[in-house]
Amino acid sequence: MPNTLPADIQALLGSWQALIRDPLVWWEVGVIFAAAAGALLLYRFLSQGLVERTEQNAEFAVRHLALKTLQRVLFPISMLIGVVAGRALLAHQGMSVELLNLAVPLLVSLVTIRTVVYFLRKTFRPSPMVKAWENIISTSVWIVVALHLLGWLPAVLEGLDGMAMQMGEKRISVLAVGKLVLAVAVLWMLALWVARLIENRISKAEYVNASMQVAMVKLSKFLLLLLAFLLALDAVGIDLTALTVFGGALGVGLGFGLQRIASNFISGFIVLFDRSIRPGDVITIGEKFGWVQELRARYVVVRDRDGVDRLIPNETLITNEVINWSFSDRNVRLKIPVSISYDNDPEQALGLLREAAMANPRVLADPEPATRLMAFGDNGIELELRVWIQDPELGLANVRSDINLAIWRAFKGAGIVIPYPQRDVHIRGGLEALVPVPADTDTH
Repeated sequence: MPNTLPADIQALLGSWQALIRDPLVWWEVGVIFAAAAGALLLYRFLSQGLVERTEQNAEFAVRHLALKTLQRVLFPISMLIGVVAGRALLAHQGMSVELLNLAVPLLVSLVTIRTVVYFLRKTFRPSPMVKAWENIISTSVWIVVALHLLGWLPAVLEGLDGMAMQMGEKRISVLAVGKLVLAVAVLWMLALWVARLIENRISKAEYVNASMQVAMVKLSKFLLLLLAFLLALDAVGIDLTALTVFGGALGVGLGFGLQRIASNFISGFIVLFDRSIRPGDVITIGEKFGWVQELRARYVVVRDRDGVDRLIPNETLITNEVINWSFSDRNVRLKIPVSISYDNDPEQALGLLREAAMANPRVLADPEPATRLMAFGDNGIELELRVWIQDPELGLANVRSDINLAIWRAFKGAGIVIPYPQRDVHIRGGLEALVPVPADTDTH
């Protein structure tokens, strides 16, 4: 059966077979096993201490991340150091180090994958997308290592560089685009990680209010991502002055299709810096009532009483009337109308209203509940109970319901009647108009 393997792979297999038959190769195998054993012992010796120090420095984000990363890569780095040291020793003795030359890029790849994957998990929230990117990164790194070990990497890079197109005086190749994507991805991830560190630090600053915290976090994140993008362009050799053309095109786009997006983005910063709406506020927009959960670049997340998150565009908060129940004072007054029969004593009813209000734990004693006789209606005497609460985020309808139920119980115990609608019916012509007159049956 003829051998159909490519010549490069045949040569590589032949060199590996010759390497295995070489008695001196066992020195290299011994170095690898010794490095692995030493790395394992060092990991077991230091890992417990690293875990304890990591827990102690949990509130220091940078130090915590450094210790956690070291804990994850301690074994492969220790083994890599041992292999590199053993390779230098064998090379100094004039012995073969080809097997160790294969082990070094494998260990470097393992360290790289573990570090990048850990940064991904610290930068982004767990999701299927993050898991997919972990697999993509791991596969890409191992493919590059395989190409390097086979000796095909220079040819592949040369081929990618040859796939190019000329745009004016600038030559753009697939390799250059790949470098740009890689640089943007790495710097973008670092920028997001730094932004998350800033967010954690700002969120713990008690002297900064919630609205300003969100504004500072969003502004720092925007500037860091912009800086990462510009650094990536500069790293791959793209002239930043060429961005003036892109800026002009972006301006035209903003004037047409992106106008609303830009308006929402700018409105978001206005809302943040004027502190008119903050996380935790209770607001009403039109018929929508709910609690502000998050302030985002394009919209505000408002959770209604049904537990549904509504995404309100920032522009709506600027151009429409918004009722903020907790803007300057969290105290909110509720009015509860009640009617009683004309046969009952209104003063007694007003006292029972006040007692029912004071029995509710959410009703404030200062300002104290107030009762009013509003009018003498068609069906009964119209009263009104006015109470103050300071926790509108817990709901308004529920406290109304509790007070109404307490009023009904108090009125029932005191014999006070809540009247039904009453109507007086007047019949023109008297009862004769309703009673038919019998026909005259006299035949005489």
